[in-house]
Amino acid sequence: MSHADICLLLEGTYPFVRGGVSSWVHQIINGLPELSFSIVFVGSRREDYSESKYQLPKNVVHMETHYLEDAYAGYTPSRVKLPERRLTATQDLHDYLSLQAERCPVPDGERARLERAVDDVLTTVERRDGISASDFLFGSGAWEYIRQRHLTGDESASFIDYFWTVRIVHGPMFQLARVAQNLPAARAYHSVSTGYAGLLGAYLERQRRKPFILTEHGIYTKERRIDLNQAEWLDRLGPGGKSPEASAHLRKLWIRVFESLGRLAYRSANPIVSLYAGNRARQIDDGADPARTRIIVNGIDTRRFEAARAARTPEVPRVIGLIGRIVPIKDVKTFIRTIGLVTRSLPDVEGWIIGGADEDSSYDVECRLLVESLGLSERVKFLGHRNVTEVLPGLGLLMLTSISEAQPLAVLEAFAAGVPCVTTDVGACREQIEGTTAEDRALGHAGRVVPFADHEALSRAAIELLSDARAWASCQAVGLARVQKYYDERSMLDAYRRVYRDALEGPWPA
Repeated sequence: MSHADICLLLEGTYPFVRGGVSSWVHQIINGLPELSFSIVFVGSRREDYSESKYQLPKNVVHMETHYLEDAYAGYTPSRVKLPERRLTATQDLHDYLSLQAERCPVPDGERARLERAVDDVLTTVERRDGISASDFLFGSGAWEYIRQRHLTGDESASFIDYFWTVRIVHGPMFQLARVAQNLPAARAYHSVSTGYAGLLGAYLERQRRKPFILTEHGIYTKERRIDLNQAEWLDRLGPGGKSPEASAHLRKLWIRVFESLGRLAYRSANPIVSLYAGNRARQIDDGADPARTRIIVNGIDTRRFEAARAARTPEVPRVIGLIGRIVPIKDVKTFIRTIGLVTRSLPDVEGWIIGGADEDSSYDVECRLLVESLGLSERVKFLGHRNVTEVLPGLGLLMLTSISEAQPLAVLEAFAAGVPCVTTDVGACREQIEGTTAEDRALGHAGRVVPFADHEALSRAAIELLSDARAWASCQAVGLARVQKYYDERSMLDAYRRVYRDALEGPWPA
């Protein structure tokens, strides 16, 4: 087991999920061969991550996987005496997280005291002088503590639902504390999200006093809020499964947990990296120290797409492609409805859905049924995973219908392959399509940006560009110029090379 320069903390991504953040991780490791990396993968359930989708580069010297379903594995009931000091520390931690999550005003002295309590918990949890999962599960006083928090909160949720929610919420926190104790040494730690991976980074920074770097592509708390607001399993909680107040209370509890985990990561990480100004502002609003934040935009190897550009035919293909996972956040259903509207004006148009369905098979089934119900079986094709350099020459437009994004690589890859884009107005998409600085904006538009979940606006934009050869050609030229000038891979790799160098060579805490 070799020590690594950088230990990457990855939740639900590389190497078991294709595309997006996983592609970026693979790009970073391959692009910095002078550094050694170890990987800690955190997933929910084993069955969700069956096989690796990437061959690990040679400079990955260690990898281990941990699954949150194992959080309480191996524990047997055994009543223990829980010292009052540990219970008080837990109370302080919950008070701090609640205050932060609600953005409640609190005197500076009290906030400082609570922050010291947080640091004490992060440093000692699952150690001899700190609270453990056994204390939490079987300690005298723990049951009464949970009961009192239920009584002083919202009793609309049944105690049974509340109790099991608390157990599920806390289990991974103890589990990751144990993971942190047993990881092989690294010179610095780098999480590519907040959430559970970010919590692991906070543990490691506090316990080992090593640099902790945080990069957020999307804002994890925002995406979890979207997921939780759509989660049907929460609607089934409560007496007879018919208590909207109960589900609302527990939904809020889950959201606050992820907001709180984000703030814990922000307190420990330096630097805190985002991909564009909008996400940096969101990080600051959510509690990140502005002095620790910085922006490093994604970049791609534009030379990789030269053959794809050369393979294009003079005639624009009547094909609109969506490249991405078939999951709700990509709003594939809106893409399907958009193709239905486009074919009313341009009957020969096809829609290609290029991406895997292994993350959410039920949503994939829903999308296929929607295609059938709209009579689009001859117009919409599910192509599965494909090499984008081989698919892009066959597209007339790339369409992104997501309801949440960061700075999608698919848009940059389309530009590099000579394909204009129509996107929803999420993440950095407007910056990619229309430019960021005055100099960048002067290049022009590389496509069109419309509101999300608006299949009529998406269809109008697609019909316009596919029907106007001059407008299409202008967007193609602008996209290529923009990606070559502002989103080159070498600039991104140099930026992270500097981040890692500062972490490995500079004083810490930074």
